[in-house]
Amino acid sequence: MTEPSLVRFGTSSWAYEGWRNQIYQRTYPASRFSKDSLAEYAAYPPGGTALFRTVGIDHSFYRPASATQLAHYGSQVPADFHFCSKVWEELTIPAYANLPRYGDKAGKPNPRFLDSSLFRDLVLQPFREALPDRIGPFIFEFQRTGLDPAPFLDALDRFLSTLPAGFPYAVEVRNPSVLRPRYREILQTHRVAHTYNHWTGMPPLLAQHRLLGERFPAHFVVMRLLTPLGLPYASAVERYAPYNRIVTPQPQMRREAASLIQAASSQGVTPYVLVNNRSEGNAPLTIQAIVEALNARPD
Repeated sequence: MTEPSLVRFGTSSWAYEGWRNQIYQRTYPASRFSKDSLAEYAAYPPGGTALFRTVGIDHSFYRPASATQLAHYGSQVPADFHFCSKVWEELTIPAYANLPRYGDKAGKPNPRFLDSSLFRDLVLQPFREALPDRIGPFIFEFQRTGLDPAPFLDALDRFLSTLPAGFPYAVEVRNPSVLRPRYREILQTHRVAHTYNHWTGMPPLLAQHRLLGERFPAHFVVMRLLTPLGLPYASAVERYAPYNRIVTPQPQMRREAASLIQAASSQGVTPYVLVNNRSEGNAPLTIQAIVEALNARPD
């Protein structure tokens, strides 16, 4: 039986122009929209039970959020609202890609890869200062390329063993070959969640669950519904912008997300479900469809 109070739905980021007159009714100066719109987001729908009880902070992938930023976000949401944060990419890429945004570092090894001291000081500490009671999972996203599975898993095991205890951590991999028994054992040892990501190059959600022995290694689980399977991210952006409607429903994704939510919550495991606009075209409507699917499932 799904326990609604356990499930935390949210979106990957929140400030989208396509959501005006849907989520956002107020007028915001352009420079303040992303900073001040969380209050409306967290109160949606007005006068009803809040749909969103968490949100993904995606911009922290490119630069750690400051305590000042986080405190301002926290001032806009209820006390039981949780923030999920993507961890700074400086900690999760073994080498810099040959991209202009990396400047002189492009193509070079990353000396900060899996640096737990850097995580503690620049990523975790601002949350401890600003949002100590509203910390959702820290999501470590590892790209498809980089290290081969065996050395990656060795490095991941060492890294997780050095993280400060008492905080929720989740690992997101984009390389399906990592989904092997050793990966599952590492997560179980450290009580770290797997992030079930519905993404172009990964197996379906329930296939990931089967590869992990149909077990949840932590007291929570993260799902990120990102793109249709097989559709590159850039193509999803082109297809779905400006994100004001469902363009291409993904019925299998919805069914499998509902199944995982039900399996987790029936075991007392808290699901954090983060939906991206690029999964179907409009993340809030996707969430509402999954809620309806959950309500229609037998107990």
